[in-house]
Amino acid sequence: MPESGLDRIKAINPAILVGLDFGSATHKDSLQELEQLAISAKIQVMAVVEGKRSRPDPTTYIGSGKIDEIAQLLSQNNASLVIFNHDLSPAQQRNLSLRLNCNVVDRTCLILDIFSQRAKSHEGKLQVELAQLEHLATRLVRGWTHLERQKGGIGLRGPGETQLETDRRLIKKRVKLLKEKLSALQRQRNVQRRSRRRTNVLSVSIVGYTNAGKSTLFNKLTRAQSYAADQLFATLDTTTRKLFLAESGSVVISDTVGFIRELPHMLVAAFRATLEETVQADILLHVIDASSPNRDEQIEEVNKILKEIDADTIPQVLILNKIDLTDLAVGGKGCARDEYGRISRIRLSAKTGDGIEFVRLALTEALVENSKKMYEQSTDIKKVIGGCATVQELF
Repeated sequence: MPESGLDRIKAINPAILVGLDFGSATHKDSLQELEQLAISAKIQVMAVVEGKRSRPDPTTYIGSGKIDEIAQLLSQNNASLVIFNHDLSPAQQRNLSLRLNCNVVDRTCLILDIFSQRAKSHEGKLQVELAQLEHLATRLVRGWTHLERQKGGIGLRGPGETQLETDRRLIKKRVKLLKEKLSALQRQRNVQRRSRRRTNVLSVSIVGYTNAGKSTLFNKLTRAQSYAADQLFATLDTTTRKLFLAESGSVVISDTVGFIRELPHMLVAAFRATLEETVQADILLHVIDASSPNRDEQIEEVNKILKEIDADTIPQVLILNKIDLTDLAVGGKGCARDEYGRISRIRLSAKTGDGIEFVRLALTEALVENSKKMYEQSTDIKKVIGGCATVQELF
């Protein structure tokens, strides 16, 4: 797997975080999230540098005064890593590394590194490698001037081919291979979905912001042993289990990767095969951290990504999780219904199991409604076929 920029840095090395305020209302929240991401990547945060600007500096993103401030903090804390809460251009990243004499990475690189650490399944590792290579390909443009010099290579480079051209060609070849492998896995997944469709099994996907408690809810419902931890992106690999509901039958439920604001587009694209479980679902359980002061913004971010993957029209049930950490802890569990009588909002604690029965009730009602719809469709088809004199009249 390619180096992400953090691979050369030991996990215990201290780092300096940098975040500039360009007038955004979510600046503080985003910077706090960057700190959580760094901790999730096992990086020790020594200091946070903030500043206000109207627009980024085209050469170094920050001004010379901030560069001097960061250099001083690096020396004082014996740190060797600077993490920006922004996407840096290849030239900006190179210029900052030269000025600060240390490794400089951006938010996208940090998220990619976390994904690289957490991916466990074969498909997950392929998806992460694809995202890393596509990110690395952008770093080759105007970023790696030391690769521009011509080098000889036996059996590797053609006459006059530069190292940069060779690297670009090899990356392109590897990306093509990874996409072919992921396409094969996606076809296999589609076969499994068609099989479930034939048996009229209701498909449910658990979605939500990272660290909202999706895996905890999944484990509580299915008694699975999916990894759940109080950290960002604890789950990367989609896990699917069959859940038996005594009142109505079985549903297939999937635990998916969490979302985050400014999620790199290359990750959304690379994980599209995994996110297909969400796109093909009949109903979404949208898990929300009810204890978070930013829950409304997090709901908006999740819905934004759902729209990006064409899953915004799928019916949702909002799950207000972690009520044990809020004022709702005492007598706060329960559910609300929409104008059609369907359960649309549930308050619960996936950790304690308080209120989990309402999720089962919502799934039971959805399964009954789905079975009724399938029966009506089947009846309509039989009526159409019965009213045709010949099969040709159907076409």
